[in-house]
Amino acid sequence: MRSDLLKEGVSRAPHRSLLKALGITDTEMKRPFIAVISSKSDYIPGHTHLDIITSAVEAGIRNAGGVPFRFDTIGVCDGLAMNHKGMKYSLSSRELIADSIEVMLTAHPMDAAVFIPNCDKIVPGMLMAACRMNIPSIFVSGGPMLPGKSGNRRLSLTDMFEAVGSCAAGSMEESEMLELEDKACPGCGSCSGMFTANSMNCLTEVIGMALPGNGTIPAVSAARIRLAKETGEQVITLLENNLRPLDILTPAAFENALRADMAIGCSSNTVLHITAISYAAGCPISLEYIDSIGKTTPQICKLSPASEVFLTDLNDVGGIQAMLRELDRAVLINRDIRTVSGTVGERLDKAPAADGMVIRELENPFRQDGGIAILFGNLAKDGAVVKQGAVKPEMMVHSGPARVFESEEDANQAILECKIKSGDVVVIRYEGPKGGPGMREMLSPTANIAGMGLDDSVALITDGRFSGATRGASIGHVSPEAAAGGIIGLIEEGDIISIDIPERKLELLVEESVLESRRANWKPPVQNLSGYAKRYAQHVTSGSTGAVFDDLL
Repeated sequence: MRSDLLKEGVSRAPHRSLLKALGITDTEMKRPFIAVISSKSDYIPGHTHLDIITSAVEAGIRNAGGVPFRFDTIGVCDGLAMNHKGMKYSLSSRELIADSIEVMLTAHPMDAAVFIPNCDKIVPGMLMAACRMNIPSIFVSGGPMLPGKSGNRRLSLTDMFEAVGSCAAGSMEESEMLELEDKACPGCGSCSGMFTANSMNCLTEVIGMALPGNGTIPAVSAARIRLAKETGEQVITLLENNLRPLDILTPAAFENALRADMAIGCSSNTVLHITAISYAAGCPISLEYIDSIGKTTPQICKLSPASEVFLTDLNDVGGIQAMLRELDRAVLINRDIRTVSGTVGERLDKAPAADGMVIRELENPFRQDGGIAILFGNLAKDGAVVKQGAVKPEMMVHSGPARVFESEEDANQAILECKIKSGDVVVIRYEGPKGGPGMREMLSPTANIAGMGLDDSVALITDGRFSGATRGASIGHVSPEAAAGGIIGLIEEGDIISIDIPERKLELLVEESVLESRRANWKPPVQNLSGYAKRYAQHVTSGSTGAVFDDLL
């Protein structure tokens, strides 16, 4: 066993002495050592209850004859970091999480690992670490938050961000916003819509690294505790069979994950994360491949913020496995591949059929293609990403004058001051991986546009990215980014931008000779960076490659 590096032989007497200082007995010294890696913290609603999940995992490990050792990682709450400098450290925390786990599991060799994340950057960071370490591993999330409720209306965090825009437009009183504030987030768990955290927890289940139910069982349910115990027990089975992450994370598994991504309308951030995980797993995925999957996968679920259906509703009708079973009817799912609990096919054979409402049947999809589209054109030669499943029909094709802003703050101020008009295309640049740095998630401007009733007439494009809670014609990840010399950095006020989502086109309608003249005079803004932000900007790559560090490419 890998942990024998710590505990076997005469030369390891000092190591055993330190382990005994923890209370480890001679009997336990002979058992498998299992790492239990949590992102528990006291200031993130998605994580505040993870000590309960962790204790259940540890109980399961002991039930199956292992010895658990827990440590925690850092974690950023995107909701709390939104719309200020803190968001520059959200995506960048993904690499720190992966690095820190690699450090801990190399310095303290364990035989297997259970990962307990619950928010968006933490899930992929842990998956990247699992690929690097490649010891038997399994995931269990903390589960989704219940939706809030005000009268007969169910709520999510999206409603709070959009309420800010509604107040600015005068269509909502502050007293009404305060009432929503008290009710939108009723307790622990990852925010209740199909935002990035829930998207990644669902895809972790699909890709085979978690047990069925991981993505949808509510955080406050006893079923979540049982799932955690079963996960702790199952990791011992994985160890006995020597089944490792790179045995599971194959090209066929990534295809399943992308099919599910498209079918349930996941966050556009999943494109960044699946791409990054695929690099860590040694089977890189291109944006062109992702779009090819999207074009051939129907969207059969539409969840908040694209509708008033929530994760709890999906869980009630069979969850992710029931959705996959419906895709399997069209032979879109790779059945004969391994997961942490049998094959994909064995899981699907136990799942219920689609209910026809929350999970639509293939004959009646919400869309014939997937929830995410990849756009290309002179404005995005390396690609851009839009959550088309949350775009209103009238905005699928749009042309309008550019309203250019050099930061999220400037754009948000203009939106709240009612300076953005119907037909405009808001451009926010120098917010990419290098230019931000950190590729800030920008829910505030998109939510304010929606809250002011402009989401059916105003588009927004950026080299930054969006929250999974974003809806509307919001096109992110524009690559190359402005700071890397991308054409988005050459746009001037009033230039016409053409968006054609069905045709996958994003074009700046300016003559190439004019762009060449602008390029000759272009200089990137000076960044006064220090600390981790400076190191991150030096090593991060394009959003089109998942914003991984350059040593992965």
